[in-house]
Amino acid sequence: MAWAVASLTGCESLLQKDALLGVVTPYKVEIVQGNVVTQEQVSRIQTGMSRAQVRDILGSPLLADVFHADRWDYVFTIRRQGAEPQRHSVVALFEGERLKSLDTGGELPAEEAFVASIDASKHSGKIPALALTADQLQALKIPPKPPQVDTPVVAPDRVYPPLEPR
Repeated sequence: MAWAVASLTGCESLLQKDALLGVVTPYKVEIVQGNVVTQEQVSRIQTGMSRAQVRDILGSPLLADVFHADRWDYVFTIRRQGAEPQRHSVVALFEGERLKSLDTGGELPAEEAFVASIDASKHSGKIPALALTADQLQALKIPPKPPQVDTPVVAPDRVYPPLEPR
């Protein structure tokens, strides 16, 4: 009994902030909610735009309250392992069918900065090329064409009755 008590003392010190023995960390699910609204999108918005124009630029709002029909809320949150949690909120206020004001709630990220902040890949700053160079295209071998085989057309063995009575 004394051995069991002695072996369990200090176990709490082995468990460090979401890690077992300081080495094994549990998998955490990435949680992404809402619409990302960037500086580039907000710069295209102007007061007086219609609801359809705002929706085309910012997307559908995350929250459109029945009791506050003239208010659209764009909320974006992301929780990702290895990155700081982010939350951005944009409120569009309408007067009838026209945009009255747009409240960004502070500084919004630029598109490139936002992508860089959520990029959890382990590449060393090198972004792979997305297109082949002319030399790489030349090096590609053209696959041979399959031989043409003339297969005779065979009629079905069955005769089906007409779909409608005559």
